[in-house]
Amino acid sequence: MEVLVTGGTGRLGQELVPQLRDAGHQVRSMSRRGAGPGGVRGDLATGRDLAQAVAGAEVVVHAASDPRGDSWEVDVAGTRRLVEAVDRSRPPHLVFVSIVGVDRVPLSYYRAKYAAEQVLLASGLPVTLVRITQFHGFVDELLGTARRGPLLPVPMGWRVQPVDVADAAAHLVEVAGAAPSGGVVELGGPEEHSVADLARAWAAVRAPGVRVIATPVPGRLGAALREGAAVPARGARGRRTWAEHLHG
Repeated sequence: MEVLVTGGTGRLGQELVPQLRDAGHQVRSMSRRGAGPGGVRGDLATGRDLAQAVAGAEVVVHAASDPRGDSWEVDVAGTRRLVEAVDRSRPPHLVFVSIVGVDRVPLSYYRAKYAAEQVLLASGLPVTLVRITQFHGFVDELLGTARRGPLLPVPMGWRVQPVDVADAAAHLVEVAGAAPSGGVVELGGPEEHSVADLARAWAAVRAPGVRVIATPVPGRLGAALREGAAVPARGARGRRTWAEHLHG
C-alpha cells in the first residue's frame, strides 16, 4: 500500500519506516523539510504542504508529536489540519500513535494527546488509535537524567510496562495492514514493573554503586500512576524485556 508516516524522523519513525518498507509497502516520510529517502514536506503547525503530502496515501500513520514544545498546537491543531487535508472521496486509514493512560494521567501533554484522539474520532474518517506505553530507550534516558551523583531518586509505587520501540513499530505495521478498528487498541511491554525495580536494574548495568531511593509523590499524578493508569488493560504485548534492553 501507499503509506504516509508523519514524524518519520523521530524515535519511532526511524524504526517504523524501514519496517513498513520491509513489509512491501511504498512509504513516504513527512517532515517540515522533507529530507531523506522518500521524504515529503508537510508542516502540521501551519498546514503547509499537508494536502500534497497526504494525496494518494491509503494509510497515514500519524506519529508526529511535540512533547517538549507546544503540543496543543502540533498534536491537537496539527491533527485537525491533517484531517482537513484528507481527500474525503478516498479517505485513508488514519493510524494515530497515542499513549496508554492519556485518558487517566493528569499531565498537559497527555491531555493534548487525548484531545487529538477526539479530533480523529469526530472526523468521520476510518481511524485506529494505538495507545503505546513508554519506550525502553526513553525510560533509559529519564533514569540517566534523574541520577544525582551516587543517588537515583524515583517515585514510590508507580507502575509501568515499557515496550521496545522496534516491537512498537512491528505492531504498527500490523495495524496499518488491517482494517480500521474505529477506536482504541493498546500495546505494552511484556512485563509490568515498579519504577523503583526498573531503576535498580538500570543502576546495576548503567551505574553500579548508585543507590535507588523511592520517595512518595503526592497528588493526583502520583495516585494515578500508583493505581496503574500507565499500564495497558488489554491488547498486544511486545516481546523484548527491560533486561534485554539493558544488556543489548
